[in-house]
Amino acid sequence: MQITAAQRRARLATRHLLAPAARADTPEQVADALVGLHATDPATVYLAAAARLAAPAPDAVERALYQDLTLVRLLAMRRTMFVVGRDLAPVVDSAAARAVAARERRNLLAHLADGGGWDAAWLARAEQAVHACLAEGPPLTGAELGAAVPALRERVAVAVGKPYETTQTVASRVLRVLAAENRIRRDRPDGSWTSSRFRWAPAEPLPELPAAEARAELARRWLAGYGPGTEADLGWWTGWNRGDTRRALAAVDARSVRLDEGDGYVLPGDEQPPEPEPYAALLPALDPTAMGWQQRGWYLPPQHAAQLFDRTGNVGPTVWWGGRVVGGWAQRPDGELVWRLLEDVGREAGAAVAAEAGRLAAFVGAARVTPRFRTPLERALAAG
Repeated sequence: MQITAAQRRARLATRHLLAPAARADTPEQVADALVGLHATDPATVYLAAAARLAAPAPDAVERALYQDLTLVRLLAMRRTMFVVGRDLAPVVDSAAARAVAARERRNLLAHLADGGGWDAAWLARAEQAVHACLAEGPPLTGAELGAAVPALRERVAVAVGKPYETTQTVASRVLRVLAAENRIRRDRPDGSWTSSRFRWAPAEPLPELPAAEARAELARRWLAGYGPGTEADLGWWTGWNRGDTRRALAAVDARSVRLDEGDGYVLPGDEQPPEPEPYAALLPALDPTAMGWQQRGWYLPPQHAAQLFDRTGNVGPTVWWGGRVVGGWAQRPDGELVWRLLEDVGREAGAAVAAEAGRLAAFVGAARVTPRFRTPLERALAAG
């Protein structure tokens, strides 16, 4: 069976909740539909949800993250931070996050040994002190934890022998590993919803699932939301090696289809949705739709990539029309939301983009959003 690029774009309208008629009621529904929201930049979580919610409000996302705990942050696929639904969190943890956390711990122990001569026993004592401190009171910022736990103020040498040799405190790396292992969690930040100055709190442990079963379930979820995709797409998105990727596809009985890029896969019984009405979307930097596949030519015209991606492959804010990337947007220092179309898509598209920009501006309000990874078009638009 052949699935064309146009048919793949049509799927985004409903499966990625981009068309107005497909929008969700809750942030949890958005995270589940997309298998996870990129969270390297805290603002992405809020803006990605806002683009797909019928009635977007920052408070709803904040409540899910920090009050109800129905959204969970995990360092998972490709060693990238994601926010996933609570029910999916054990799957993501066992399929991807545990392996990442193990590497993070090995790297930290090597860093401590090389830079300060400390070993696993020293690290265990430091971690116990962090847990004891957090168990006694409210969530604390990294600086507050550093003041309360002397071990976090220790310094290690980095880049020894290099012209830029320096020393750093161990606090951020110790807390990062504890969070990667889901022993502590990021709580409400010190600042607005765009801030990354998180407070830290104890985390509820996640049940461990058999890794192969978890990988199969994660592959099934990805195919349900992102299929069809190639083996390379799934392997890139998850960070799995080729063997694990192929075994996961086989475990869900994935069906082979023909794509412009070559062989692709869908779930058994996958049906093509009807052609959607034309729609516009303004998606944030690192949005899961823009970053969902390794091979992107079917929705991203190659001539736009240099303007919309940074040098390391991070996508900036994008403007979409009918399942294709057609431009980018930014917020200026005075709060004005501006955009630029990179091709002529007609008057109807321009009006729809303007309406979406107004909806996004209402969500952002007085907040200021500057992507963590800035791209050429975003910089140009923000500068005016």
